[in-house]
Amino acid sequence: MLAVHLESGRVTLQRQPLPRVPEEFARIRLLAAGICSTDLELQRGYYGFSGTPGHEFVGEVTEAADKSWIGVRVAGEINLACGKCEWCKRGLGRHCPTRTVLGIVKHPGAFREFLTLPIHNLHRVPASIPIEHAVFIEPVAAACEILDQVKIPKGSPVAVLGDGKLGLLVSQVLQANGAKVHLYGKHRDKMRLVEPAGVTSEILPKTLPIAAWPFVVDATGSSAGLKAAVSMCVPRGTVIMKSTVHGLVSIDTAPAIVNEITLVGSRCGRFEAALPLLASGKVRAGSMISEEFPLDQAPKAFAHAAKKGVLKVLLKP
Repeated sequence: MLAVHLESGRVTLQRQPLPRVPEEFARIRLLAAGICSTDLELQRGYYGFSGTPGHEFVGEVTEAADKSWIGVRVAGEINLACGKCEWCKRGLGRHCPTRTVLGIVKHPGAFREFLTLPIHNLHRVPASIPIEHAVFIEPVAAACEILDQVKIPKGSPVAVLGDGKLGLLVSQVLQANGAKVHLYGKHRDKMRLVEPAGVTSEILPKTLPIAAWPFVVDATGSSAGLKAAVSMCVPRGTVIMKSTVHGLVSIDTAPAIVNEITLVGSRCGRFEAALPLLASGKVRAGSMISEEFPLDQAPKAFAHAAKKGVLKVLLKP
């Protein structure tokens, strides 16, 4: 099979044998996958990654011990947990200390013609969600995670910093759940994509409002984003940190301490929360697709995805 290989910043293609199917796993034929900001950070050196990246995908099960899964269109949760530790027993396998992570930590990713995941990681994708939109299930779930971590009363004002892929999804998810979202970004054309959902938007001003928002989400993907989010947050407010950035992020902690601001790290989320939002159209994913490339043009696809202004780039076999 064809697989993408990432090492020392270079994206190449390899021919590999089909992955074996361990007990309680499924082999999945890739239908489509999305290049996300984390994949680009891996290319820049995040985690010292070497191997096949990719964790946003939709595919079709071709082999599994439970034959009822064969032929089913699926998306998959990316954390492969032990299922036995205290975190797993609490339903928080994403924090299992021995977990591997699809396309990120010690488990080859989705940018290949066939991949494997445990059957219990899989979620059936309803026919109402097109293949291209199903690629967004994982990042929409990551946006939904905010609602599992932070109680945001309906009608509450929320500022989202960053009009990249995740910022646009977070804005739509929070708006769909009753928040009054105001998106700050640099690209008017991107921000227009979420305005039909009721999100208000603003080109990032030279001077951001100080102590103006009870909830602020940093989805900038930049080292400066957290500092800006803290300064915008009211005393005893909450900053949700969604950016993963390669390298250290420096921040003056004094404003956070003096204003008693809660900082919440936020990562993966439940697919159960994401599927209805995509199926109902409350999250508009199709407008966020910038380009599609065949898998054998992955180096070109990565280069395009890294360009300024580009949103989601898909890879298809």
